[in-house]
Amino acid sequence: MHLMARIRAGEVLVCDGAMGTELIARGLKAGECPESWCVSRPVAVREIASAYVGAGANIVETNSFGGSSMKLAAFGLAGEVRKLNAAAARVAKCAAGECALVAGSVGPTGVFVKGEGGQIEAAELYSVFKEQVLALAEGGADAICVETMWSVKEAEQAIRAAKENTSLPVICMFTFNAGRRGFRTAVGVTPEQAAVAAVASGADVVGSNCGNGIEQMVEIAKLMRVAVPATPLIIQANAGLPVFENDATVYKETPEYMASRVSELISAGVNIIGGCCGTTPTHIRAIKAAIADAR
Repeated sequence: MHLMARIRAGEVLVCDGAMGTELIARGLKAGECPESWCVSRPVAVREIASAYVGAGANIVETNSFGGSSMKLAAFGLAGEVRKLNAAAARVAKCAAGECALVAGSVGPTGVFVKGEGGQIEAAELYSVFKEQVLALAEGGADAICVETMWSVKEAEQAIRAAKENTSLPVICMFTFNAGRRGFRTAVGVTPEQAAVAAVASGADVVGSNCGNGIEQMVEIAKLMRVAVPATPLIIQANAGLPVFENDATVYKETPEYMASRVSELISAGVNIIGGCCGTTPTHIRAIKAAIADAR
């Protein structure tokens, strides 16, 4: 069933968890392009998605977070956008089968635009995102997931590129930091401002991922729900904030703890719940069970 139809039917859907930390666990080296694995090591990427489907995920994301030409340029792969993104979607579709939907992951370009400390015009990013979303759609993605955004101006270009060049529903998530003034993105945008701007640009689902553990995400979800009361919400929390122990980055929120806060997300009006950095198939399985209990 179509993503939006399932939400309208009242389902609380489960999204997958982390991709990056799972790739690292399988041997991704520092300085290696994660997206290149969709071509060079597709079985490993498929295994990650399959593990999340097996854990109960209704949605799996493609391994294409840094798949724009601007991000791939750092690896000398700026000309491989179509190849890598289409492959990312095909690999995820293979893992999803008839059990899950595939969301094409589109991350930020990594540049700051004019008005937010940068020199590039936001409109110049439109063609960058267009190239990526077209390739994801070509590979069979069921939705486009614009994620980990800090700039409303950049997010607007990504949303527009997806809505105007594909027929797919668009998810948009922002990343916030907690401070004395409350939650803000890196350029000072509040959850309320981000949600309203994303919906105005055409996003079908809005929310937050990365940057916070699940406790903080409950508060962010409440703020967004008030700002956009009729729009579906998505939350993908980290397994806590990362700490460095014994020469390794560790995320300490257990599957049990994250699952214990799921009912609060549902009460806040969240329609899709998944995980971000540090979460594993075990976290997703616990979230899935918590949703079933809460419902």
